[in-house]
Amino acid sequence: MASWFMLCLVLPMLVTQTESVKNYASALGKSILFYAAQRSGKLPANNPIPWRGDSALNDCVVGGWYDAGDHLKFGSTMEYTTTILLWSMYKWKDSYVKAGQLTQAYDMVKWPLDYFLKAWNSTAHEFVFQVGGDADHHYWGRPEDMTMARPCKKADIAHPRSDIEGGTAAALAVGSLVFKDKGDTAYSTQLLTAAESLYKFANDHKSTDSYKDEICEAGVWLYRATGRAQYLNEAKANAESGYIWAYQTADKRLACHQLLYEETHDTVQRNGVIDYFNAWFPGGSIHYTPCGLAWAMKWGSLRLAANSAFVALLAAEAGIQTDRYRTWAVEQINYILGDNPHDGGCYSYQIGYGSKYPLRPHHRAASCPNKPAPCGSAEATSPAPNPHVLTGALVGGPAEHDDYVDVRTDYVLNEVAIDYNSGFTGALAGIVHLQNTNHMPTTHNKCPCNN
Repeated sequence: MASWFMLCLVLPMLVTQTESVKNYASALGKSILFYAAQRSGKLPANNPIPWRGDSALNDCVVGGWYDAGDHLKFGSTMEYTTTILLWSMYKWKDSYVKAGQLTQAYDMVKWPLDYFLKAWNSTAHEFVFQVGGDADHHYWGRPEDMTMARPCKKADIAHPRSDIEGGTAAALAVGSLVFKDKGDTAYSTQLLTAAESLYKFANDHKSTDSYKDEICEAGVWLYRATGRAQYLNEAKANAESGYIWAYQTADKRLACHQLLYEETHDTVQRNGVIDYFNAWFPGGSIHYTPCGLAWAMKWGSLRLAANSAFVALLAAEAGIQTDRYRTWAVEQINYILGDNPHDGGCYSYQIGYGSKYPLRPHHRAASCPNKPAPCGSAEATSPAPNPHVLTGALVGGPAEHDDYVDVRTDYVLNEVAIDYNSGFTGALAGIVHLQNTNHMPTTHNKCPCNN
């Protein structure tokens, strides 16, 4: 009798929340695993990707992450990605604990942080911001088999790159906070020392590119790490107003607004966040697919939606239109994880999540069979599924009417990249936090997965 009574209490809850029942913790763990597949350099003994091995050991700076489905290492996307991942750990450590992924998360972010420490030579004032070149795009094969030249691009006093330097300083600064909290004070100090010197270099030798958003972002994180008002004042001085189309590698102004609002509760910064999401919410300037994805462009549409979802959850935590922002953010992630119409519905755009997901992402290493089988143009154009499942990767996503084709040669809809997974990972952590604190919103996705 008691069991029947409990069933009667549970069933209505299951019925009303069916569309939002997703295993966000599982998706978070898979997203972390994707970054292990992107590792360059000498792999550790606990490498969880059996089809990946040591690669690019002769690079001018060894290590770091390959950018996407290719083998370039871009400082711009790596610093952006690392900052977001660390930001989510700084804000929602409880989510990684709950998901059983905290150790894996520390391993994930330490890989690029170690790379940044090697890329910045504070004595010579040289900073490596790219490894690899055009030859990479003409090579389809395993990173372990690369023999082409791997050019090294450096910034120095005569040729500064304040944008990437500032962004990397931000990653190092938030990294120092995360590892200080972990109890690794020696590594935290090393990261902070590098962050401060690289930040100073970026400020002292300004480049002609757009860098104020990165300097702002770095300033706030350095203020949090040191308590020095100078850094916060410089962040404020570099905050820029104006229309923001999307939160992405090339434009971090939304992050600047959010970080400054968290520190100052300034109305101008709050309005900067609100203006952004007014444009992104239904009725604004961003297009919506029939099933409710906020679709800003065909190239990496899911990336931009997930990045915005991440900041929406941060803004909600800071008290900005909390219920509205949380609901919208969770609905965007729900779309990605199956609340969409592709292949009859319940299709996950995160590889390895659920029972239906992309099998042919545009990714060289995953498309190559095990050695000694060759890998080249035939594998690039083959219609067969990839021999290796690129678990956790988020593909670019559907076109503007929810239409999507799983074809390896379509790198617009099917490429994966480290920055594609960054906001997605952060948003997943934010949602697990909502579950932990019993603040999950009621969602109403237009094409719910009912299987």
